[in-house]
Amino acid sequence: MDSTDTSLAKPGLRERKKQQTREKIAQVALQLFAKRGYDHATLAEIAEAADVSPRTIFAYFESKEDILFCDEPSLYDKLERTLEQRPPGATTVDALREFIAGLGPPDEQMKLRKQIITSSESLRLSERARSASLEELIAKSIARDLGDAGPDDLRPLLIAASVTAAFGAVRDRLQEGSDEPISHEEALAIIDQVVEFLRGGLEALQHDQ
Repeated sequence: MDSTDTSLAKPGLRERKKQQTREKIAQVALQLFAKRGYDHATLAEIAEAADVSPRTIFAYFESKEDILFCDEPSLYDKLERTLEQRPPGATTVDALREFIAGLGPPDEQMKLRKQIITSSESLRLSERARSASLEELIAKSIARDLGDAGPDDLRPLLIAASVTAAFGAVRDRLQEGSDEPISHEEALAIIDQVVEFLRGGLEALQHDQ
């Protein structure tokens, strides 16, 4: 490999420190949101707890909501790569199964974040609004499965909405605070059933082309 190729180079010290600061702010904010309530915790309190200035927070995040949902951009990028790089013959639902299996069980921060979101109607609405970008990404991928369906074709949108709702319901059941929590293994088993159902419907639509 060319020694000048930096595509696989490790982040430098400056980048690592920036990432550590970003992660510390997010971790501290989650703890304060859980302790004081999302609406009552202030950016000034977060800055003090994270030992940074409020100006530093705005160098990484635009708002409290941006801190709370800070994992979403990387999640979107990972899903986009998974869909674009799926092997020949693999459908969108196959790639989604691989994507979800690769996420692993929720860690403590993910659980805490979900508890905070669940406790607030406005945050639940924000979460649904933010999921629209993921749903649009899935719809575009399904459109390719259907032979580049046109913009007036509702099938990709309907399938994407069904996929998002199904996986969202499974994700919610993974939370310890849900009425009937399930394990990560149980969730994957349910997802496998959903994937098989969706794959059958997608293949039927492909055969109707």
